[in-house]
Amino acid sequence: MRRVLIGAALSLAPVVAHGQGADVPAAIWRDPPADAAHPARLVVLHIPSGGVAINAVAYLASGAGPHPTVILCHGLPGNEKNLDVAQAFRRQGWNAITFNYRGSWGSPGAFHFAQNPQDLHAVLDYVRMPVQIKALGIDAAKLAVVGHSMGGWVTAMDGGTEPGVVALAIVSAANMGDVGKMSHAELVPFMHENDETLTTSDSELAGELGMHAADFNFETKAPSLVHVPLLALTADDGLAPMSDALVAAVRKAGGTHAEVAHVATDHSWSDRRIDLETRLIRFLQPYLG
Repeated sequence: MRRVLIGAALSLAPVVAHGQGADVPAAIWRDPPADAAHPARLVVLHIPSGGVAINAVAYLASGAGPHPTVILCHGLPGNEKNLDVAQAFRRQGWNAITFNYRGSWGSPGAFHFAQNPQDLHAVLDYVRMPVQIKALGIDAAKLAVVGHSMGGWVTAMDGGTEPGVVALAIVSAANMGDVGKMSHAELVPFMHENDETLTTSDSELAGELGMHAADFNFETKAPSLVHVPLLALTADDGLAPMSDALVAAVRKAGGTHAEVAHVATDHSWSDRRIDLETRLIRFLQPYLG
């Protein structure tokens, strides 16, 4: 029996993050102490944006707070919502809020790319409201945004202009301006492969991307990203040059806090989830505390 217990204890010890050369943060493998007065909890939110109320979920950390808060932006259409990342952030002592853009995953309204950065702005406005700061235990001076795939584009398009946002991270980001340079004949089947739960037609979305390719180029946002720390994580999905170009544009504009790291994995980081959580926590820790 004693040998069994020792073996079980060893199996629960922290492991080394792939490619990190350092122990995995405890928040990834260990639950925080219980706080009966201020327990961790989950709250469903309905956030006003563009005349409707989009769906969101807040993963609230235990403790009296206020807590740093991370907004998570999903991709197109958002099959990978990175909820394991949200849970790791909460164990770290940070709130995490996920949301669905207008016209996606049950949020009312019609889905349009141009609205997605507006929805992120609406979420950040919401969490900065005094009533929500109190109700959700938010430290409005310590906000961060993490975006995956198209959500990385959303993060870059809006995050650099937002009060209280102290750090941004993009994961396998897709520059929708570059995507919009594809021909309409190429874009329609591309949209068809990604239109689950979206309310707008493939042809209409393809047309929007083509019409606004220049407007949707996230490299044009480089001047607004100069003064906010930015981490760009890339993968073996063909999109890495887009993030590399954004980081280069930020540096050219004078930014000194933009960094990029590449990991050999797929677009969703399917076999590198612990690595992903480790990199994000270690990057955000100096800014969120």
